[in-house]
Amino acid sequence: MKIFVPGRLCIFGEHSDWAGGYRHLNPKLEIGYTLLVGTNQGLYAQVKPHPNQLVLNTSLGDGTRKSLTLPMEAQALRVEARKGGFFSYAAGVAYQFLVGAHNYVGGIEIDNYLTDLPIQKGLSSSAAICVLVARAFNLVYDLKMSIQEEMEFAYLGEITIPSRCGRMDQACAYGNRPIAMIFDGTHTDIIELIIVQGKENQQKVIEIIERDFPQMQCLKLTIYAEKSN
Repeated sequence: MKIFVPGRLCIFGEHSDWAGGYRHLNPKLEIGYTLLVGTNQGLYAQVKPHPNQLVLNTSLGDGTRKSLTLPMEAQALRVEARKGGFFSYAAGVAYQFLVGAHNYVGGIEIDNYLTDLPIQKGLSSSAAICVLVARAFNLVYDLKMSIQEEMEFAYLGEITIPSRCGRMDQACAYGNRPIAMIFDGTHTDIIELIIVQGKENQQKVIEIIERDFPQMQCLKLTIYAEKSN
């Protein structure tokens, strides 16, 4: 089974996930809004089940290969995740599936045979590997998880390690579909967007936003900007 997960590009609203998340402590803070879209570069992998191990073979952008093999045991996965090294992200997500999935999961083997996503360039390469592992478990074990559920496990896996991330990074789970994310305390809403051309179509979208998504008035600014060009 083959999987591709891209990076993600934040069009606007960087750090709004952090800011909006603090509303659970101070409701006077503004709700966070962001627009995101996936990149055309990412992680390509072949995945299959393994009876009792997490096996990850990965190819870096410079062509070098790295490998990890761990037993699917909570202690081993947690220890690797806490190291904060290259493989910590995959170990953290596997740990979350082992202890938190509603259905039984065994091990998994992931061959990340190609990576053309630039690493550490602000394109959420760490979130991409987390989403890749989450989607691999979902598909291999037929867990029937939604995209947002995959994102949640990817997020929980990434915060298992010493580094911290916000919730917008896992937007790469939507592939190249543009989305809007709304951050209100511990609650996150996701709206899938469409790209429209022509002033008549754009006006229809503005009317839909005003009627159905009044909280997303910021989208109108993007459409008006496009209409003026």
